[in-house]
Amino acid sequence: MTPQPRPATGVAMVLAGSALFAVNGTVAKLAAGTGIDAPQLTTLRAGGAALGLFALALAFRPSRLRITRREVPVLVAYGLAGFFFVPMLYFVGIGRLPVGISLLFEYTAPVLVALWARFVQGHMVRPRLWVGLAASLGGLACVAEIWGELRLDAVGVAAALGAAVLLAVYYLLSARGVASRDTLSLTAYAFAVSALAGSVVRPWWDFDFARTTVTTHGVPVWLLLIYVVVGGSIAPYLLLAAAMRHLPPTSVGIIGMSEPVIATAVAWLVLHEHLNTAQICGGALILAGVALAETARVQTKAAPRRPETVGAPN
Repeated sequence: MTPQPRPATGVAMVLAGSALFAVNGTVAKLAAGTGIDAPQLTTLRAGGAALGLFALALAFRPSRLRITRREVPVLVAYGLAGFFFVPMLYFVGIGRLPVGISLLFEYTAPVLVALWARFVQGHMVRPRLWVGLAASLGGLACVAEIWGELRLDAVGVAAALGAAVLLAVYYLLSARGVASRDTLSLTAYAFAVSALAGSVVRPWWDFDFARTTVTTHGVPVWLLLIYVVVGGSIAPYLLLAAAMRHLPPTSVGIIGMSEPVIATAVAWLVLHEHLNTAQICGGALILAGVALAETARVQTKAAPRRPETVGAPN
């Protein structure tokens, strides 16, 4: 018997998962401040998350870990796009930009997905998409303050926008190539691919693990890394996956837009990063544009459910 959906429970799960993701940006930035670079942080996070998720899968759903040869290329592409390059570029972005601004740039990914659906896949979209696109572009202009001397780091902006493009690829792969797999095994394999890619880019056995004993803001780095793995990866993914039993994907996506708001507040409190009035207004425009884009696509009965397109894999 299928459990009765409980919308209030779903909302609470999405907010909790979004909050954990949001805090992860500040925690990762604190860890990076000790000299742990983006590839190292990505690899450590992916390796720890993969081990934890595989342990859960073996304990509760071992049969779901079986994969076929046909699935391997899609799983590799999914893991590389969404779980290696997106978080690595995000970590580069937050190293050069305020956490909230980097996340706002990345959050334009749903608008890119909607444009792809309209112009490449030929899907019908509601007119609100164009309002959403204009709002997002206007919001980005306000966040970057293009009317004055550009003060945002160019490499940081490029990294954050690159993360947005790859996040859109991750969403598309979620909707098409891997929609048949359960969330737990899919996320475990994706993190495993990310960990292997990270070991090639920056071998973990060459890491200076002495850095993990350093204290930053009064917190040992090893404790920050544990949060990045458990609180910033495993727990929010499981919460958002569970929320899908109670809410439709579009609702989860829109509620999940609380993440950049929470991330900005946490970074302001801990890192003393702040946005000016124009940037706050720009952020609101971006989120409004994303909400319009999220609801602009006309779903058909045959369209696959998009269980994995919730939240950014940061």
